[in-house]
Amino acid sequence: MVKKLLEEKLGGGNAVKVKLGRGVALSTFHLIGLCVAIGFIVYGLFGYFSERRQGEPVPLAGEATTISAGQWHAVGILSDGTVVSTMFTDSNYLANEIDVSGWYDIVAVSAGTLNTIGLRSDGTAVVADSWVEENYVGDWRDIVAVSASRDHIVGLRSDGTVVSVLSMEIAIEWEDFGQADVAGWRNIEAVSAGLFHTVGLRSDGTVVSTAITGMWSDGNDFGQTDVDGWYDIVAISAGAWHTIGLKSDGTVVSTAVTNKWADFGQTNVADWHDIVAVSAGSAHTVGLRSDGTVVSTAITGGEWVYRADLGQTDVAHWRDIVAIAVSVSMYDDSFTVGLRADGTVVAAGGSPSYRLDVSDWYDIKIP
Repeated sequence: MVKKLLEEKLGGGNAVKVKLGRGVALSTFHLIGLCVAIGFIVYGLFGYFSERRQGEPVPLAGEATTISAGQWHAVGILSDGTVVSTMFTDSNYLANEIDVSGWYDIVAVSAGTLNTIGLRSDGTAVVADSWVEENYVGDWRDIVAVSASRDHIVGLRSDGTVVSVLSMEIAIEWEDFGQADVAGWRNIEAVSAGLFHTVGLRSDGTVVSTAITGMWSDGNDFGQTDVDGWYDIVAISAGAWHTIGLKSDGTVVSTAVTNKWADFGQTNVADWHDIVAVSAGSAHTVGLRSDGTVVSTAITGGEWVYRADLGQTDVAHWRDIVAIAVSVSMYDDSFTVGLRADGTVVAAGGSPSYRLDVSDWYDIKIP
């Protein structure tokens, strides 16, 4: 094995013959080449095992791109670029309505409530919507990232600008909270669609958010857009009532929830460290550590705490996780999904009657 590696480094087995035995005489040229070759091999092996231990997940920043959790369904990209989707087990009235069976060449997905967006490798996008058959993002071009929520879909262009559209289901005045008002954004590197707002990560590590406007703005503005003072951010995630930011040092920041009925402890992330990815939901937040384990906030308060704690925070036993995703919902059906390094998926939470079955998922693409 060593002889083969040395011969390859010295120009191939036919170019130089190296005998690993007694009485070997090498020219100065060959001796120098041998030393260089050994140096490359030792450096390469040392670098591999010191930088990434065997079995350790590749660090991620931000939200998952090959798995996503919607309000009532989850989607995942298979290694061949096709997409798999599953609904809650008992939600028969919704079964098979998020139809992604014809999708191909997909590199990123994001699940909303009754809609899912997929990003193709050519920078175009496709939508599956249970209410509308039309692909209402069919004219999008040069897209590099996508994010979907209940009422809107967001796309990041390669030039750092952002495009957004209200879902066809709710394109009416009383559901327009300004969440799609992103036309003036520039120098954006990541986007995340929350329940009533959208956030963007700028190239300088600061964050921008849409303002919550409209006739019902007072009842839905709980401080989730207060990101003006953030800096050194490398990833963002917008939830229902809060926004999460991952800093370059592996710590996490959160907006405060200003209304007590929506404060479930989902912002209690100040003591987190060694985090490489984050995902914000409605009543909880999860973070992926660099060792492949997952941490979650505990659901500790809120006026609806008896409805909010559905087991979606039971992730402490997860191992070998490389991506995470949390559903965003106003209702009692929140869940968490995690992608393992072997391409299988785990899930936690749901509701007392609905459970998400991903036990037969495998070969999901690793981000």
